[in-house]
Amino acid sequence: MTTEAILMMAVAMVIIWGGLIVSILALRARPESADLPPGGEDDHREDAGIIEHDT
Repeated sequence: MTTEAILMMAVAMVIIWGGLIVSILALRARPESADLPPGGEDDHREDAGIIEHDT
């Protein structure tokens, strides 16, 4: 491998792994967003599944 190829590989690895580390730290700092609009309630019924209709 040439020097330029090794340098580009190192830059790409720093970008990928750095982005992963930054995203993990951001999720640890704010695990859930409080400014989401109100939505549906989570239904924990285990006896009935989602009804699927064939069209």
